[in-house]
Amino acid sequence: MRTDSSPGSLPAREHLPAAGAGTPVLDVVVPVYNEEKDLRPCVLRLHEHLSRTFPYAFRITVADNASTDATPHVAARLAAELAEVTVFRLEQKGRGRALRTVWSASDAPVLAYMDVDLSTGLNALLPLVAPLISGHSDLAIGSRLARSSRVVRGAKREFISRSYNLILRGSLQARFSDAQCGFKAIRRDVARVLLPLVEDTGWFFDTEMLVLAERAGCRIHEVPVDWVDDPDSTVHIVRTAAEDLRGVWRVGKALATGSLPLDRLARPFGDDPRDRDLKDVPQGLARQLVGFCVVGVLSTLFYLLLYSGFRHFGGSQSANALALLVSAVANTAANRRLTFGVRGRGGAVRHQAQGLVVFGIGLALTAGSLAALNAATADPGHSTELAVLIAANLAATVLRFLLFRAWVFPDAPPAVDAPPAVGAPLTANPPDGRLPEPYRTWSDATVRLQPVPPADTDPRDGR
Repeated sequence: MRTDSSPGSLPAREHLPAAGAGTPVLDVVVPVYNEEKDLRPCVLRLHEHLSRTFPYAFRITVADNASTDATPHVAARLAAELAEVTVFRLEQKGRGRALRTVWSASDAPVLAYMDVDLSTGLNALLPLVAPLISGHSDLAIGSRLARSSRVVRGAKREFISRSYNLILRGSLQARFSDAQCGFKAIRRDVARVLLPLVEDTGWFFDTEMLVLAERAGCRIHEVPVDWVDDPDSTVHIVRTAAEDLRGVWRVGKALATGSLPLDRLARPFGDDPRDRDLKDVPQGLARQLVGFCVVGVLSTLFYLLLYSGFRHFGGSQSANALALLVSAVANTAANRRLTFGVRGRGGAVRHQAQGLVVFGIGLALTAGSLAALNAATADPGHSTELAVLIAANLAATVLRFLLFRAWVFPDAPPAVDAPPAVGAPLTANPPDGRLPEPYRTWSDATVRLQPVPPADTDPRDGR
């Protein structure tokens, strides 16, 4: 997994300023490989729809993935006939490679892509990109699994799609509902920061980009779509599924080890209300409490299982100490990542050391409880020991949460305004609210986009 530094911090989200003359607002990429039959009707239908319904200038880019049939000639004829169509030829296959290459070179502020078979209804295109233009969201995806989506496809593909998204939710904690629908859009400024971190060049490209975007704090907008399965699709389901599972393992491992530099994608101050220094508003207390309770329940079960196992080989005090030590290390690691959202390896040793201090307090409580039980009863039953330990652990758990929140994982202090070092990623807006180059991609004034008829300008000018 790549560990190189990112190009900069994520930009503040705001309405796109008016684009210059000749610059399209939207660039729709259609990646193709040997699609000589479907390419022309797809582009003509898409062009007609955008000309009739899209209120801003647009571009359609055909990304030819090293086709060996007549696809390049069909694409060239379309580009000659339609001013809004351009062609980008790649000599290597891979949908992810094509999207990264074209999106990185595009000058449009909103970048999208769709499959050449147009399985997704085009009426969802404007709802897809509108939240990106308005500044509400950073990425947008079409979802075939939303409740209001209308989907026609076989049981096999339905099962595979739902199973894959369940795997993503269980392994990568993904919250988006449909990773592989070929209907997505992203703001160019966000793409510029995220794309260098995406390693996959094939079908897993979408999933990896969405997972990284979600972990970096981006807002992902989902649009219910009408979708009809293409029976002539050339996608090899088994091979694609195997590659996706390998990608899930690779990304999950990178996230678990902290090798991804997501901490460098700091949101500018004021872009997210959670980043603001608000008065008298608890910062994530409810979420932390729920996460701590879930981890605590699992840790208690783990502790009891360890205690029962160790009890067969020694006395109650030694079994309690060993079980509590092992479960405390696991508890600190789980709370560090899941409850308090601390990522990466920085400070991990210190957090574990502080967690062991908290462990010592818990050990004193539970050991004292066992000592009191043994003093009161000469030969207490195993069930009685467990009951006393559960009560002692509940008291220790409350104290552990308070110490974790106030001492081990306290809220980070507010950043002090200071000019960033040369080459360092931007972590907060300067006092005047302006982003220095190269982070600022458009003029600072937030001006509502004015509808520009596609025929008024030639989008190919000034490319």
